[in-house]
Amino acid sequence: MLRELVSAFSFLTIIPAGNANLETVARYMHVFPIVGIAIGLIVGAFGFGLSEAGINSIIVGLLVVAVIAIITGMHHTDGLADFADGLAAKGTIQKKLSAMKDVSVGSSGIATIILYFIGMIVALSLADGFELFLAILFAEITAKFSMVLMAAMGQSAALGSNSPFVSSMKNKKKLIISLILSLIPLLLLGGADGLVVLGTGITVSLFMVGLSTRSFGGITGDVLGATNEISRLASILVFVSI
Repeated sequence: MLRELVSAFSFLTIIPAGNANLETVARYMHVFPIVGIAIGLIVGAFGFGLSEAGINSIIVGLLVVAVIAIITGMHHTDGLADFADGLAAKGTIQKKLSAMKDVSVGSSGIATIILYFIGMIVALSLADGFELFLAILFAEITAKFSMVLMAAMGQSAALGSNSPFVSSMKNKKKLIISLILSLIPLLLLGGADGLVVLGTGITVSLFMVGLSTRSFGGITGDVLGATNEISRLASILVFVSI
């Protein structure tokens, strides 16, 4: 189990693991919230320390976003750009899927990434101290559960990197385990606020399933990555607003 958990960490972060093949990671996708907890604790502690040091909130937000990008390798941010390009493409589902697979990032993808980073910096600047720590921690947990839920609820648009995850998460026991793993820290540290944040992630995930099904005929690896990013931003915005 430890080796499989390390594989999940390797897939979602820059941590190297020799056994991080796609099938193994997909089989243990339900433990993604544990990776979210670890990322949230590390980045949250970093943000808390900067905030308590009296650094300007915008600078704190910028540095926190930079650390998230470094730890995650921006793997899913790339998916967000491809997702935006796919949505912007006109024509058939196949043309939209081809736009997502294009190695070059289009104007829609670039604009979306810029807006995403601005949104993250601004959202993080609205919290400080322990509230900032919780915002980061809760957002990372929720973002990872959003991908799990999407894989459980959606269907593959085409055979690809998403397929093993979608197939694995059709096991409802795994979805329940993932939900419990997410709920424990959210309820213990956030109570009702934690539930609201989780509800935000669930809403984003269900919306993305519907949107991607209509636009692409199902979900892809890029859609999963985009859901992670959008859920993270939405969760932070909601948490700092309640």
